Amino acid sequence: MELDIVALSRLQFAMTALYHFLFVPLTLGLSMIIAIMETTYVMTGRKIWRQMTKFWGTLFGINFAIGVSTGIVMEFQFGMNWSYYSHYVGDIFGAPLAIEGLMAFFLEATFVGLFFFGWDRMSRVAHLIITWCVAIGSNLSALWILIANGWMQNPVGSAFNPVTMRMEVTNFFEVLTNPVAQAKFVHTVSAGYVTASVFVLGVGAWYVLKGRHVELAKRSMTVACSFGLAAALSVVVLGDESGYLTTEHQKMKLAAIESMWETEPAPASFTLFGIPDTANRETHYAVKIPWVMGLIGTRSLDTPIEGINELVEHGKTKIENGIQAYTALQNMRANMGTGTPDPADQALMEEYGNDLGYAYLLKPFVDDPADATPAQIEQAANSLVPPVGPLFWSFRIMVGAGFLFIAVMGVFFYLSTRRRLDSHRWLLHLAVWIIPLPWIAAECGWIVAELGRQPWIIEGILPTALAVSSLGASTVLLTIIGFVGIYTVLFIVEMGLMLAAIRKGPQPDNGPDMPVLGARRVQGTMAPAE
Repeated sequence: MELDIVALSRLQFAMTALYHFLFVPLTLGLSMIIAIMETTYVMTGRKIWRQMTKFWGTLFGINFAIGVSTGIVMEFQFGMNWSYYSHYVGDIFGAPLAIEGLMAFFLEATFVGLFFFGWDRMSRVAHLIITWCVAIGSNLSALWILIANGWMQNPVGSAFNPVTMRMEVTNFFEVLTNPVAQAKFVHTVSAGYVTASVFVLGVGAWYVLKGRHVELAKRSMTVACSFGLAAALSVVVLGDESGYLTTEHQKMKLAAIESMWETEPAPASFTLFGIPDTANRETHYAVKIPWVMGLIGTRSLDTPIEGINELVEHGKTKIENGIQAYTALQNMRANMGTGTPDPADQALMEEYGNDLGYAYLLKPFVDDPADATPAQIEQAANSLVPPVGPLFWSFRIMVGAGFLFIAVMGVFFYLSTRRRLDSHRWLLHLAVWIIPLPWIAAECGWIVAELGRQPWIIEGILPTALAVSSLGASTVLLTIIGFVGIYTVLFIVEMGLMLAAIRKGPQPDNGPDMPVLGARRVQGTMAPAE
């Protein structure tokens, strides 16, 4: 069987991205939690909060180091496996990646070093500023990655240049303020906050169950459930914004997530459960909640949501328009050295140029899109449908986990206000058991975001099948095996170091509490500053 270079390149990037994203959410969330803990230490002067900051900071450091090493490979893959993609969109995609690299490997790494080695060399306030810089730097690093990814989902602020055959920036501010990118950023970082909160809550619950470091564990659990409840609620709210933007910019993705084969009349219902049947284009045993998808997807009660079958028909029209743009482009390039392009070709490009990418969907079926038959156009239009089953179930796992986190964090938040965090051992066991669940939800979220965009690597502009490098399939297969091996070792190392640090527990701090910030000493006692 002949190996498919496109499928192997996609598999390689998917595996390295999913491995990398095992570390990212915890980095985003833990950086904020340790900043909150150190802020409390600076404000109260109580050594227990310094001890907490150092302990959770150690776990953050382990995760950060492994996460950075797994992220480097992803950026190199654009040049190795996706060279035509890099050529086609490098003017736009390269800038956010370059800025992210500078922030992650210079700014962020510098602050991380100061965080670990500056405890006894800096004042409390100075060290707190560094800790907040670590937190903000980690989150801003994610921002630039998601600006780049958001542009792939919604390519704004750019235009195709028929002379250079590349996408070029027309408005970089539009790229930065892309609503899809902004929604993805806040949704992703909020999911990271939930991940870290569940992690801290679970580890704290384990300490309480074991009767070890109980004071530190309970305070950590209080911070985690408070921060985690706010983050879990925000994930749901921001997920609603993502759903609305998906309806606006990626209709096929939303239809596939819902396994919505036919157009749903307003107000559209949400399919709570069902079994998608791709072959017959129907969903068996569907259990629907009225109005919900209409409110999420359109924020109205009178706007229908288009189904997969109707979107495929729209795709046929776009492909036919794209063929006209493709033919005009070929004529313009053939006459480029002879003078002014034919006005008729320019008019066709102006009218149908936005659909040029749809003509390229024909490339896997015919060498020259201009020669495509109706049957080949039908094939290309059907290729617009992403894998419905994986999208349908990944989305529901992600959403179900999100509501579970709200419930768990809400219960622990209530118990913390009553100072009864250890009153129900089964809840403590539950907190430990659900530690892996945020990572499962996060990976499902990335599957929804990236698999749902197929067959496009840039929505509506460049099909994935055209973006790969001219590599041998055996070369890519070999690198897949190598990456999986290396990343598995790194994951085992991460788990070993994290578990060892957790079993060891926080380092004892036998020194006295520090003076409260802003207090003055009166006759040997502490009094608030006037």
